[in-house]
Amino acid sequence: MTGSPSPAERGQAQAPAQATAQTAAQSDARHEAPPRVQTKIVVADAKKMVGLLGSNDELLKLVERSVASDVHVRGNEITISGEPAENAKAERIFAELLELVEKGEILTADAVRRTVGMLEQGTSERPAEVLTLNILSRRGRTIRPKTLGQKRYVDSIDTHTIVFGIGPAGTGKTYLAMAKAVQALQAKQVSRIILTRPAVEAGERLGFLPGTLFEKIDPYLRPLYDALHDMIDPDSIPRLMTNGTIEVAPLAYMRGRTLNDAFIILDEAQNTTLEQMKMFLTRLGFGSKIVVTGDITQVDLPGGTRSGLRVVREILDGVEDVHFAQLSSSDVVRHRLVSEIVDAYERWDAIQEEEQAQTVRAVPDRGGTHSSRAARRR
Repeated sequence: MTGSPSPAERGQAQAPAQATAQTAAQSDARHEAPPRVQTKIVVADAKKMVGLLGSNDELLKLVERSVASDVHVRGNEITISGEPAENAKAERIFAELLELVEKGEILTADAVRRTVGMLEQGTSERPAEVLTLNILSRRGRTIRPKTLGQKRYVDSIDTHTIVFGIGPAGTGKTYLAMAKAVQALQAKQVSRIILTRPAVEAGERLGFLPGTLFEKIDPYLRPLYDALHDMIDPDSIPRLMTNGTIEVAPLAYMRGRTLNDAFIILDEAQNTTLEQMKMFLTRLGFGSKIVVTGDITQVDLPGGTRSGLRVVREILDGVEDVHFAQLSSSDVVRHRLVSEIVDAYERWDAIQEEEQAQTVRAVPDRGGTHSSRAARRR
């Protein structure tokens, strides 16, 4: 017959069980969700509250989808319930949006999305400062950066003599550069604006095209004229062009000139050759500023011709007072799909490059094999 366990034996059996229970309790404590807290925001002005929430609470819903906290509005009070970190994120979003409203801005869904995006990047620049940086105003319409990348691009134009704005379509590279050029002209920082781009489709052999010089050049420079009409009274543009205050010309017409006291913009620079890029940059004169814009993924040069924009960064690396501003799909300010299209093409390009690299690695070095055989024969 088996006897009952002694007190010592019972203690030994209970010890592992107690240790296991204690470990489980500690594990549960470690995995226990952080405590939920409440944060309240009071907006005294009812009109500002309406602007903050948007029509049918459209903007409020955007903020709610951006955070893990619960957001409730009653009267002039916003209550945020959730984990402290998520509450702090929601509180900062509302603070930035409220500052925009207090500065007289009409909030839009796009502004809310961009505010959230900037805060998630964790940068030092505040969204309210980025989205209220006015460059140019005309007839009640204000031109300003809409993304952090655009704001840094604009700032670099202020602080450097030569700036390269490189990025995909829709990032505002040329438009913002032209706004800065008009701003500089109005502030009398320069005495003229020179806008140029390579007429690649015609091979810059404009003499072979029918029509007057203006009719030959116009199709290639029309985007620059369109932007000018947004920024300057259209009735004054012919006068400014006649007296040389504004000049729009193909890149080939820049050769042999020194451009003093001017704001010079080279657009579509991915379609310049190495020689053309060098020629253009050496036109820089005293009191002038140059902005070069382009998208290195959309080169239209004949096959085998190297793009001057592709290699200029390597050439000018380390040169003082030259800045390269890189814009990305996150800086696209056109339709939302444009940004997604840019990303899709970048992914596709990366896959193609990897497949091409694998193909090259898989092909045997025939030249090396032939040389080895010849060496053995000798």
